[in-house]
Amino acid sequence: MVRKQRMILVATMLLVGTVWIQGAFAAAERTVTLAVGHMTCATCPFVVRKALQQVDGVDTVRVDYESKTATVAFDPKIASVSDLTAATTRAGYPSEPTE
Repeated sequence: MVRKQRMILVATMLLVGTVWIQGAFAAAERTVTLAVGHMTCATCPFVVRKALQQVDGVDTVRVDYESKTATVAFDPKIASVSDLTAATTRAGYPSEPTE
């Protein structure tokens, strides 16, 4: 009986710890929308997305060809908006934050 209680306690502590860690990471995330220049064809968003995904700290990237924007979720402790705009510019697509 004691062993079962210990197992339940350990499982509960692991679950609480996991939820706490996920919350800490979620709180640290920032999202920015970039206006992206030079996107002239349907292939361009793939290049822009790949360039942004290669930046350390980037979590998700969504590029919209129609609005010529890229929405990027990233960890501001690792990456900055200037890192993101530099990455797209190096790939041939200058960008700037819309905010």
